[in-house]
Amino acid sequence: MNHVLNSDRPDKVALVEGDNTFTYAHIESRIEQFASGVLAGRRDLEEARVAFLIPAGVDYVTALHGVWRAGGIAIPLNVAAAESEWEHCLTSAGVTQVIADAQTLGSIEGLCGRLSIPIGTVSDSLADSVSPLPVLSPTRRAMIVFTSGTTSKPKGAVTTHGNIAAQIETLITAWEWREDDVIPLFLPLHHVHGIINVLSCALWAGATVHAMPKLDLPALCAQVAADTFSVFMAVPTIYVKLIDHLETLEEGEMERICEGFANMRLNVSGSAACPVEVFEEWRDLTGQMLLERYGMTEIGMALSNPYRGERRPGYVGQVLPDVAVRLVDEEGGIVTEEGTPGEIRIQSPTVFLEYWGNAEATEASFAEGWFCTGDIAVIEDGSYRIMGRSSVDIIKSGGYKLSALEIENKLLAHPQIAEVAVVGIADRTWGEAVAAVVALKGDGDMTLKDLRGWCDGKLSSYKVPKQLRVVGALPRNAMGKVVKPSLKPLFE
Repeated sequence: MNHVLNSDRPDKVALVEGDNTFTYAHIESRIEQFASGVLAGRRDLEEARVAFLIPAGVDYVTALHGVWRAGGIAIPLNVAAAESEWEHCLTSAGVTQVIADAQTLGSIEGLCGRLSIPIGTVSDSLADSVSPLPVLSPTRRAMIVFTSGTTSKPKGAVTTHGNIAAQIETLITAWEWREDDVIPLFLPLHHVHGIINVLSCALWAGATVHAMPKLDLPALCAQVAADTFSVFMAVPTIYVKLIDHLETLEEGEMERICEGFANMRLNVSGSAACPVEVFEEWRDLTGQMLLERYGMTEIGMALSNPYRGERRPGYVGQVLPDVAVRLVDEEGGIVTEEGTPGEIRIQSPTVFLEYWGNAEATEASFAEGWFCTGDIAVIEDGSYRIMGRSSVDIIKSGGYKLSALEIENKLLAHPQIAEVAVVGIADRTWGEAVAAVVALKGDGDMTLKDLRGWCDGKLSSYKVPKQLRVVGALPRNAMGKVVKPSLKPLFE
């Protein structure tokens, strides 16, 4: 998949890592050396699974593209995961080799020894001379990305070279990527948000990526104030952290950083629903209307607010190029009327091939050739609004279908609430009752009576929580998503 790395301007800077810069020609040469090294005399890796545990930087790009070029299946591992999580990925995918860097080698070496999997670094694998690399068809498997696994062990979603190319091309078109774009990369690189939306789109477009192994808010804000970036992509949690950080600064410094954001052509929010309150705070601070979009590991991106046109807070916009979307009701009928909720189903060249080694799960995730996302949405005035996951975010109470996300959005405006998750719990009268789990700001306390009183006039009576639990912090998975199934036992 040579075209994923832009070759139009070989001397242009592709990647900035700390004080080091790497041109497209330099990275291309390194990828070819690495691919030749992992082939070790073979003509083709023939879809052997090669995992790598490497933070954002030139080694990550070298390993990802090098495995692709050699005909292997690339498996990016979460650098922040526990050993048991790495073990699940390595064993379930039948990994034949692990690549690490100097920082991560020590943490996974013991596991690889126990599993008898060869391990080395990128530097170890760079061949002195470049050998012929295999010609790969778009249908070849290219990557396995493990799902977040909120309800069960993560499944390995397999994408082909064609799937990845389609995912990138869709976003290059929709968000008008260009060669002079510069973007910071601090998102996790074991997930499509970081791998596809930031890194791969930028390298395909011939843009420049500033790789940050971990989020450093002061350093990031200094670069923003210096007008380093033209595009910025983050999850809602990071926008909240930025807002909180900005409010601690002296007025002059805060203004310079806000102006730096204002000067960018695009700010994107994704991976979780962006609370309307955060959207509005960001707009008020920076003048930027966040572009919110919707996607998942198995499909890449499917819906997006427009690059040119109205971006509506609380909505994920319209269907992206080359993607077909339908909403399907509980009886299996296609939803034709606006305002009627249904499960999002997708057909597109971006949709993944299969779950690795799990034909049963693969089959269960498709209906008549459409991928079933499990997410419930409604179309209002031409825009999609996500109501939540069918299993955890749709609460059926007293004949109503309620969106937990909508209620959460409203409760986040409460001055005492730092975090909130809304779940449905079994109730004899209502079928399911609305229950809220909150983490509070500071040392305050909150009773159900307090919360219900505050909700009066702000939420319909049937949406107001009937039960409340106050916790120190909400449980989250590796992607920062709240693990809702673990909250229901709090009410038993």
